[in-house]
Amino acid sequence: MGADNRAAFETFVDLFYTQKRVADAFAFLVSDDYIQHNPTIGDGPAPAIEMLTPKFDGSPEATFDIQRILVDGDLAMVHVKASRPGAADAAVADIYRFEDGRIVEHWDVLQQVPVHAVHDHPMF
Repeated sequence: MGADNRAAFETFVDLFYTQKRVADAFAFLVSDDYIQHNPTIGDGPAPAIEMLTPKFDGSPEATFDIQRILVDGDLAMVHVKASRPGAADAAVADIYRFEDGRIVEHWDVLQQVPVHAVHDHPMF
């Protein structure tokens, strides 16, 4: 994944997680052949936009703090601290695969941040 694709991914991350402009982020970088591995969302951009817009655009009080962005070849990952009032924070790792400069595949891993941990190092 070249520098241009890294820059494009950083723009996607900003649009999607920081600005919470789900449809704009998908229009910017996601392929029509998008494969979704989250078992609650169908393949293609439209089901993801429909499912995620209320969680992002529709939740002004929710925040998605970018902790790190990793890029390796055709894979990119963003590690996010997701927070919303009335719910425990979550650690999220979203992994994307690129093909021909577009996002074509997505996996995610989510973990609730526990109230008490057995150690004193944070998850972020």
